[in-house]
Amino acid sequence: MEFLTQFLETSGGVAYIIFFFIVALSIIVAVHEYGHYIVGRWCGIKADVFSIGFGPVLLSRTDKRGTVWQFAAFPLGGYVKFKGDANAASVGSDGTVAEAAVAPRDTMLGAPLWARAATIVAGPLFNFIMSFFIFAGVGLSVGQVATPLAVGETKPLPFTMELEPGDVILSIEGEPFDEDNLGPLYEMLPTQPSLDYTVLRDGEEVTVQAPHPQPATVSSVVPRSPAFQVEIQPGDVITAVEGEAIYSFGELIEAVRAVDGRAVLLDVWRDGETLEFVLVPERRAAQGADGSIEERYLIGIRGGSLFEPATEPRGLLEAAEAGLAQVWFIITASLDGMWKMITGVISTCNISGPVGIAVSSGAAASEGPSSFIWFVAVLSAAVGLLNLLPVPVLDGGHLVFHAYEAVRGRPPSEKALRVLMSVGLAMVGSLMFLALFSDLFC
Repeated sequence: MEFLTQFLETSGGVAYIIFFFIVALSIIVAVHEYGHYIVGRWCGIKADVFSIGFGPVLLSRTDKRGTVWQFAAFPLGGYVKFKGDANAASVGSDGTVAEAAVAPRDTMLGAPLWARAATIVAGPLFNFIMSFFIFAGVGLSVGQVATPLAVGETKPLPFTMELEPGDVILSIEGEPFDEDNLGPLYEMLPTQPSLDYTVLRDGEEVTVQAPHPQPATVSSVVPRSPAFQVEIQPGDVITAVEGEAIYSFGELIEAVRAVDGRAVLLDVWRDGETLEFVLVPERRAAQGADGSIEERYLIGIRGGSLFEPATEPRGLLEAAEAGLAQVWFIITASLDGMWKMITGVISTCNISGPVGIAVSSGAAASEGPSSFIWFVAVLSAAVGLLNLLPVPVLDGGHLVFHAYEAVRGRPPSEKALRVLMSVGLAMVGSLMFLALFSDLFC
């Protein structure tokens, strides 16, 4: 993948972004549609076509069950067309089957309600399952922070750094180092170039000098953000804002907030050299200290810690718990953000459309395979959630139709379905237009 990444980067930024966007989208769509297909097959519903992409078919083959597996020319989605369906959305009959009461059992129209509902819900469910396995797998591969917390690997900084790998931190500036209550400790520490760290080293307590445990380092840059546009890079250290020296990431947050959206000058240390960057913070949604979504001025960087902590192997149970927690976090944060956009608490400019997602795909790929795989997992969970929204044409809309059928004993009429599907298409189209507008003009 590294060779391919280098080739695409030299071939042009647009090609690089488009390629990895298509790769990410194709993986997510394939998993989603395979969920529909395999659960439908288990439930006795035959699939005529499994397609990645739309439009003219580029490559296809027919399996022993009669299902055509194909790649089409426009890889911006995909579908499974079940036997007897009028279209890829599984709405209506293509005329080869009769009404539901006499339709063949192996068609979507003739299958029992439970089989149809299970087939529909399987798509988003498989997206969540893929995300879970990726997150859990990453947890297994990287391990978990060792107890007690010890220094694993230090980072280059323009300050005195006497911490060494293996040091166990006991206190900072005389304040006990409580691993379960680090936030208040970091806030009370003085902002200065060097602090006193008492550590356990080779069985002895020693005092050494090191910077604030959360310096103003750049661990990653948000695509399309002000920092991204001026080419601030991971590994950079912000040493001053408007000429005033800063020594912690908290100071950086307060300094950016204080300029209130005006252009700001940053001094940045990079590989022993100090550079200057001028950028304009953007008002964007961000997660607050209590986990809620709020709007504030941001420059688009994520901070890091003074060192990488030492790790120890993570058990299967712990990895599974971490994977579930991450999927649940994405779901709840996405719902919170959507609700706050609907109610006007935060701007709709926080929506990312195809352009934003494509740029994010390229940015994640440029940071390495692990970053790209993590991005795919996050996007997969978001796509699963989006498809569960109760909007006609989406999976959630189909489930609403099935719930109506379960209560009334019959599905909605063909006329009602046509009207509802038209409304759903209009809603989805409006959302896509809003997202594209956000990408291009916000």
